[in-house]
Amino acid sequence: MASLFSGRILIRNNSDQDELETEAELSRRLENRLVLLFFGAGSCPQCQAFAPVLKDFFVRLTDEFYVLRAAQLALIYVSQDPTEEQQDLFLRDMPDKWLFLPFHDDLRRDLGRRFSVRRLPAVVVLKPGGDVLTNDATDEIQRLGPACFANWQEAAELLDRNFLQPEDLDEPAPRSITEPLRRCKYRVDRGRGWSGHDSGDPQGIQVQGHSSGDSQENPGSGAGLW
Repeated sequence: MASLFSGRILIRNNSDQDELETEAELSRRLENRLVLLFFGAGSCPQCQAFAPVLKDFFVRLTDEFYVLRAAQLALIYVSQDPTEEQQDLFLRDMPDKWLFLPFHDDLRRDLGRRFSVRRLPAVVVLKPGGDVLTNDATDEIQRLGPACFANWQEAAELLDRNFLQPEDLDEPAPRSITEPLRRCKYRVDRGRGWSGHDSGDPQGIQVQGHSSGDSQENPGSGAGLW
């Protein structure tokens, strides 16, 4: 998977915006993981509506507040924002474990063409080897929530590393005597349903409606995403 971004810089969405610019760093973050490529833009109303759903989805699978061990999952925001300021604003409230490409990296556009993305938002799910598992998982994420990951993990035949020692990608959160009860209370409920949102697209961007999973396009605009 790291080969897809070989020679490129990925940035962590933390306060320091740490850059992953070596093959070892990229491998550490991406290998043996399912990778979500999130194509979105802050100027897209549907993306604004979907972003909190995707944020909650990601946090419930990777934050130790909710799960005993973070899922083998990485998310890369592939910005389609018209300006770097809009990209930064969109990412401001997103998880610090998200990764993103520098705004001036042309790979942002190339990835959209490579994976035939024609509407926003879109979430392409990639297997650890780089093959496409799901062309667009936005509707599935809204309907099933974190239960999606178990389905993807099985389909991708992802090696389960639960028997290994915890990774030291980040400093572990402080432990407390109430942690077992807290973990039990907030463990992912794979059975509950999720709901999405829908709104118009005044700029003519082809977008995905979230109430039914169908796409809709602004009449009179034949332009694609690119």
